[in-house]
Amino acid sequence: MTDARDQRPAEATLDFLRSAFPPEWREPALGHEAVAAWEQENRVVLPEPYRTFIAEVANGSSLGPAGDGGLQPLGWLPDTWPYLGPRQPGEPFPLEATWSWEDEQGVDPEDPRINAAFTKPHSPRGPSFSEPRTDRPSGSC
Repeated sequence: MTDARDQRPAEATLDFLRSAFPPEWREPALGHEAVAAWEQENRVVLPEPYRTFIAEVANGSSLGPAGDGGLQPLGWLPDTWPYLGPRQPGEPFPLEATWSWEDEQGVDPEDPRINAAFTKPHSPRGPSFSEPRTDRPSGSC
């Protein structure tokens, strides 16, 4: 993992994000230590201002596309998405050329390109943020 964090966003940017997500619609912020732990576990550095948003403002919100459950908490997937195993955000994206599978007829859901983009071996360390959700975070509608 390379540690190339962007600078903290301007306070005006954070104020705008706070105003876009009223407190009653926010999931609790994670704090910088929890975000850093998630980054370490997943071998990524999240971009700013998203990193500070989930650390200080909200780790998700019910506001957003209703079909997807709003702005999802860090590492979570919408309930409507299929579970394809643990995510691997720290791995290089496996596709090297454009591939619009949505336009192809009869795309095999077991195509190795799909699996390569979404799965990794299960960790012996136990559950991670990316495992299927069994509940909604507190405050969700």
